[in-house]
Amino acid sequence: MSDIRANDPTSAIRDAVARIENHLIAVRRDIHAHPELGFEEVRTAGVVASELARLGIPYQTGIGKTGVVGLIEGGRPGKVLAIRADMDALPIQETSDLPFASTLPGLMHACGHDIHTTTLLGVAAVLKQMAPQLAGTVKLVFQPAEEGLGGMQAMIDDGLMTGPDIDMGLGFHNHPEMPVGTFGYTRGPGLAASDRFDIVVRGKSGHAAYPHTAIDPLVAAAMLVVQLQTVVTREVRPIHPAVVTVGAIQGGTTHNIIPDSCLIKGTVRTLHAQARDVAEAAIKRLAAGMLEGMRVQCDINYRRGTPCLLNDDRVLDPSVAAVRAQFGDGSISAFDPSLGGEDFALMAERVPSFQLKVGSGRPGRADKLHNSAYQPDEACIGLGVQALSRAALTLLAG
Repeated sequence: MSDIRANDPTSAIRDAVARIENHLIAVRRDIHAHPELGFEEVRTAGVVASELARLGIPYQTGIGKTGVVGLIEGGRPGKVLAIRADMDALPIQETSDLPFASTLPGLMHACGHDIHTTTLLGVAAVLKQMAPQLAGTVKLVFQPAEEGLGGMQAMIDDGLMTGPDIDMGLGFHNHPEMPVGTFGYTRGPGLAASDRFDIVVRGKSGHAAYPHTAIDPLVAAAMLVVQLQTVVTREVRPIHPAVVTVGAIQGGTTHNIIPDSCLIKGTVRTLHAQARDVAEAAIKRLAAGMLEGMRVQCDINYRRGTPCLLNDDRVLDPSVAAVRAQFGDGSISAFDPSLGGEDFALMAERVPSFQLKVGSGRPGRADKLHNSAYQPDEACIGLGVQALSRAALTLLAG
């Protein structure tokens, strides 16, 4: 690959990506055919390590169990920019019938993390050539276990943020609801804090024909589920988006027995710290109140997960400008925040960061993430490489 010229980055980056795009698609299809769950990405990490070694980029493996970190040092001193991609798949049976569909029953890259991993490998190839022009260092973060298993925290615990110390973070995610070739951003809170709760409602078992001799945890659980809906509608400020969702109720074994207990599982999503505190306190208070009202004891296990992902203008503005410089003014648009969660927020909690939305929707399809037939447009790989490489060049311009 020829050197990328500082005086003409747009065409030079585009041409550099064109030379490697077919290889990147082949790597993506190989990863897609061999999906691995969180903290089990041994083969995927091996592919990443092999590609980094081929590019002459020093790297470390085993960061956060199965994570990989590569390092590209610029030609001049400056800040350290981390660019992060996730690698894990989902426990979903693929139904796409693609020639490179998953070869492992019950596992699939249904969230596009194979796209992300390959995109960052492409960025690594381009930035390796750009290194003399960079004022600073690029940390290539290939993260395991994004799907709710704590991969980012595991990498942080293994020293990700140091050696050298990260000054700013850049993340990205493919979006099938956006046409390929388009990009997006959200100012401020972009993704929600994601918390979970388990409530065990304890009553007294008995015969269904004699309910007065029992204390029915199922009826109490049903009432509690309804009451939980008032947390958002009557306690959280209306201008603070929030969601309280009960995703599972488990209790009882047959038609004519009132059980001893019932389990409620749910999630809380918020974009503001105040709403997060209010929701947690309200859920605990409502659960405790069931003792007086329904004679049941509620044991609650409330677990705070990843925080809200805060997009910092210090990284967002240069990155958005870089995308526009690479693709034109109409290439990137502002989007409302989402109440989905993402553990890149843990990096954004520590250093100024921004997550770029990359359109991956194929013409004529209406795909959704976490769908068994998900088929992103592979053109988003090369386009994502262009956008992220140009953003890195801008952020480390010195």
